[in-house]
Amino acid sequence: MKSQAAAALAVTVAGTLAACAQQTDFNQVGCQMAIMLQNSHFDRASQSFKDLSDDFLATYLRDLDYGRIYFTQHDVDRFEKQYGDRLATMLLEKDSMEAATDIYETFVKRVESRVAQANEVLSEDNIDFTKPETIMRSRKEAAWPKDEAEAKDLFRKQVKEALLSERLRREMVLKLAKEQSKEELFKDERSPEDKIKLRYERFLHTVRDVDEEDVATYFLSAVAKTFDPHTDYLSFKQMERFRDDMRNQLVGIGALLQAEEDGATKIMGIVVNGPADRAGELRLNDRIVGVDPNNSGNPEDMVDIMFMKIDKVVDLIRGKEGTEVRLKVEPAGGVPGDSELLVIQRGKVELKDEQATAEVIDRVGEDDEHQRIGVITLPSFYADFDGGDTRCSADVEALLDRLNKEEIDGLILDLRNNGGGALEEVRRMTGFFTKRLPVVQVKNTLGQVQVKESENRRPIYSGPMIVLTDKSSASASEILAGALQDDNRAVIVGESSTFGKGTVQQPMDIGRHMPFFADRQRAGTLKVTIQKFYRPSGSSTQNQGVIPDVVLPSLTDALEIGETYLDHALDHDVIRPAPGFDPSPKSDLFLPHLREMSAKRVEESTDFGYVREDVARETKRRAENEISLVMADREAELKDADKLQHERNAERRKRFADMETTDKKDLTFYKLTLDDAVEDKPMKVFDPAEENSGYMRRAKDKTEELDTTPEWPSGLDPYKREALSIMGDLVDVTRDAKMAGMLKSSNLR
Repeated sequence: MKSQAAAALAVTVAGTLAACAQQTDFNQVGCQMAIMLQNSHFDRASQSFKDLSDDFLATYLRDLDYGRIYFTQHDVDRFEKQYGDRLATMLLEKDSMEAATDIYETFVKRVESRVAQANEVLSEDNIDFTKPETIMRSRKEAAWPKDEAEAKDLFRKQVKEALLSERLRREMVLKLAKEQSKEELFKDERSPEDKIKLRYERFLHTVRDVDEEDVATYFLSAVAKTFDPHTDYLSFKQMERFRDDMRNQLVGIGALLQAEEDGATKIMGIVVNGPADRAGELRLNDRIVGVDPNNSGNPEDMVDIMFMKIDKVVDLIRGKEGTEVRLKVEPAGGVPGDSELLVIQRGKVELKDEQATAEVIDRVGEDDEHQRIGVITLPSFYADFDGGDTRCSADVEALLDRLNKEEIDGLILDLRNNGGGALEEVRRMTGFFTKRLPVVQVKNTLGQVQVKESENRRPIYSGPMIVLTDKSSASASEILAGALQDDNRAVIVGESSTFGKGTVQQPMDIGRHMPFFADRQRAGTLKVTIQKFYRPSGSSTQNQGVIPDVVLPSLTDALEIGETYLDHALDHDVIRPAPGFDPSPKSDLFLPHLREMSAKRVEESTDFGYVREDVARETKRRAENEISLVMADREAELKDADKLQHERNAERRKRFADMETTDKKDLTFYKLTLDDAVEDKPMKVFDPAEENSGYMRRAKDKTEELDTTPEWPSGLDPYKREALSIMGDLVDVTRDAKMAGMLKSSNLR
């Protein structure tokens, strides 16, 4: 028999379904998406749509309950019996929302039950932290709890671990505060038990706060991702956010929001000279509790956002340029419960910290030879898909032109944490460093291969070059790095590989394909994999990524990061080299010499030694896949970790002081912003260790301020510092080879 809460949810969902029936029909949307997947997906020929029914269900359940702690095996058995082999047919017959809603309602009931249990456990007087119990660190491959009793016991341990971690965290913070003679940080905070209760309460609100469109989005996204991890369904609002991300611009108030466990939304950052900053009333650490999106002034139009999902809060605050939004705000440092109303006019907000930037580093090399190294940092391959002027290639071109005027001896292109973006921007940008040549080969669903070449007949920059990558360099980043590596144009330096995303997605408006009479307003978008890309040499980056020429140790070597760890990832393969593929001599890069010199430095590096130690420790932890729930065991682990951190910090402080002295003598840093390059302003000397981007003012966390880990000298982390050293070697050996007549300038592309 249904509980009152479950019945209320069913009525709410049913009422929402009825209300939306006159609007977008998501059964119709699901049917149309299924047809589009069968007709458009790159790998459509290798799999029958109807044979994927069980996979649709498995992906949906995984997305809802990744840790396998809410559903029981009994639930899963029922879903498999009722829908397992029927979901594909239900999609095609416009009947899939019945299954999607049933499964989601069951999920909500399980969450309600577990959160009620969490409150009971956390209300107990004495939780036994001496009992020898453990939980799994990762439950990705774990079995579902076989029944309700096992599920309750598993969740009891999850709650116990959450409470234990919070208590230990506070003990450690208080210890650090005492060591630094700082005020007691938790005097105004809730108890650990109440804090964990609120955490589960927030999750419950998130799960309950759904409508038919939300449920459809969860389900259709799971169906799409079953084809491959990058094929996805985007709701109307999600597609708007995607476009904002790509154009590096949005219309809103220019504030960074964070969901608080007690339900409010906290202001963690304010964009300098953005709408909120210009208005001057909203402050860091203020808490938003209500939003009137149209500034109507009517109390009934003020939306209570307590425990609302952060993306929905964002949607309420964003809007059309020039319109106003009214916020109900609890001021930072004010009397608890007191609030004020602020009106802010929405405007365009440029995400300048996501734009391309550059710097010039003057360094003293071997034999006191001075070198001038340019560094371009590119966070993403952004572009305005709606015809605007925003293009990362244009920004990089402006920076390169200026760096050429500065007569740099070498260039480092930093693509770390660059998740990709517009393919056309990569094609254009590759030509900045090479003569006209193949950049990428693109194969479609029919097996047809198209070669995309760079535009420029001659490069903008033709000197020594390094591309710095990591495991988060993906998609477009891998095309650029792979093309430059295949042409032997640049030395790739970084972690063991890039991410390994070698597929191309195309957004398709589902509404355009629906029947003429259907309501298409909120049908959403299918972002479907339609192509696979290959390097000029013929090797795909899919699953394998780009393997650097010089590999540096990284903690990611112990973590499951990359395409190969994603469910339903497409395979790596190789096709023919592109017509016209004619790389420069590999000997021009002097790779054996660079590897030898780098390996020696890395072996002698204390910081890379710490990385190797951490990799071994994390690899062991992940293999054991076990977390103790015994307080004494965990305290011993924390004590060892704290001792290790103190020893490292003490060693680093002494060593870093010496490095900073040497850096001040050998290195001079010049900042080059995009605005400076476009307006041809002179570069200014700056200290990167003290530099703040200045694009956003950010709130400070008191606990973060207790971290005594010293900053990297001159703002150079070990990877950027080693890339700078490798560039120094490359500049020196290239210069020597040219002087000896072993390398002609014309060989440099």
